[in-house]
Amino acid sequence: QVQLVESGGGLVQAGGSLRLSCAASGTFFSINAMGWYRQVLGKQRELVATITSGGSTNYADSVKGRFNISRDNAKNTVYLQMNSLKPEDTAVYYCNAAVEKLQALPEKDYWGQGTQVTVSS
Repeated sequence: QVQLVESGGGLVQAGGSLRLSCAASGTFFSINAMGWYRQVLGKQRELVATITSGGSTNYADSVKGRFNISRDNAKNTVYLQMNSLKPEDTAVYYCNAAVEKLQALPEKDYWGQGTQVTVSS
């Protein structure tokens, strides 16, 4: 299967910044949309930001203006630059990729293992 490996999580003070990275590896034809989701214990996983293969982005209202998603298609990597972090941003962040294993076949979602982001007040 395709593997997604996240890095960059950690502990940061409110107002600080972190950059998350997620690299996809394995055998596949292409990666379509990629994104970041987050989940707090006891709550539903929620969308943070997504980006298409062409670079079109979408953000949750709660992070708009503070977070920036980008990708490097040559490296099969997606990034999430998080600025002006708030305690409410504390969550496990998961990388997602919509992958075509073979050309013209339906895409399949893959998920990373998650990386903890903790913002202290």
